[in-house]
Amino acid sequence: MPDLGRLPLAPRPDHTLAVPRFPRSSRYDPEWVFENQMGPNVLWLTEWLAEAMTLEPGMRVLDMGAGRAISSIFLAAEYGVEVWANDLWISATDNWARIKAAGMEGKVRPIHAEAHSLPYAEGFFDAILSTDSYQYYGTDDLYLRRFSAFVRPGGRIGIAVPGLHRDFDGPVPEYLTRKQRSGNVFWDADCWCFHTAAWWRALWSRYPFVELETCQAMPDGGTLWQQWERALLPWGGKKVFPSDLESIEADANRHLTFVRAVARRTV
Repeated sequence: MPDLGRLPLAPRPDHTLAVPRFPRSSRYDPEWVFENQMGPNVLWLTEWLAEAMTLEPGMRVLDMGAGRAISSIFLAAEYGVEVWANDLWISATDNWARIKAAGMEGKVRPIHAEAHSLPYAEGFFDAILSTDSYQYYGTDDLYLRRFSAFVRPGGRIGIAVPGLHRDFDGPVPEYLTRKQRSGNVFWDADCWCFHTAAWWRALWSRYPFVELETCQAMPDGGTLWQQWERALLPWGGKKVFPSDLESIEADANRHLTFVRAVARRTV
C-alpha cells in the first residue's frame, strides 16, 4: 500500500504554484516541483490532460517521458492508478529513490527505455499519458501505430505538449529567436516540433486504429507558461535550463501555448 503520509505536500495553501484551476496540483510542495522540473509545470499539464481522460483506481498507466517521475507520483497518488514511469534521460535508479521517498513504491515502477524500444506487452496498459515529451518523437507519421499497440482496445492515449495557437505568418518572430538576458535562445531547431491543435487533429484523425476524442489548445496557455517561468526566477540555481520568461512574455499568448489530444484505441 502507498504511504500517503510521505507525499511532498505543500506546507501552506497559498504558495506560489497554487492555481485554482488545478486544485490537485496545488496540494504539492512547490520546492519539490521546482527541484524536479525539466520544462513547463508537469503537474499542471498532467492534471489538465487527466481532466479529458477516464482514470480509475487500479488501472495500469504508462507515463511516457516521465522525467523525474513527479507526474507518475502525482498520478498514482491522485487517481489511484498503477504507473510505469518511462524515461530515457533519467535513470530508473534515480527515479526509484524519488518514488520511495514519496511513499509510492507500491504504485509506481521506474523504467529506463527509449521511445522506439519500449519493453511492454501489446495491450498491457489501460491508458497512456505523455506530458511535454511526445512532440519529440510522435510527429513521425508512423509512430502512433506502434505506440497505440501498448494500450488495450478501448483504452486511451493522451498527450499534453507545448504547441502553437496558430502558425507563424512568415518567419519565426524575432522575439523568439534573439538571445535573451538569460543567455538562452527560446526558438531553436527542436521547437519545430511545436504544432497547432489543428495539426495534431489532422495527424491523429487519419488513422483507423484510434478515434480522436478531443484535441484543443489551452486558451491561456502562454499566460500560464509565463506564470510558471516567473515562479521559477527565485529558484534560478535549480533550473535545468536558463529562463525563457523574456521570450514567453514578449509572445503574450499570441503563438505559444499547450495542446492536449486524447484518442481511444479502436482495434
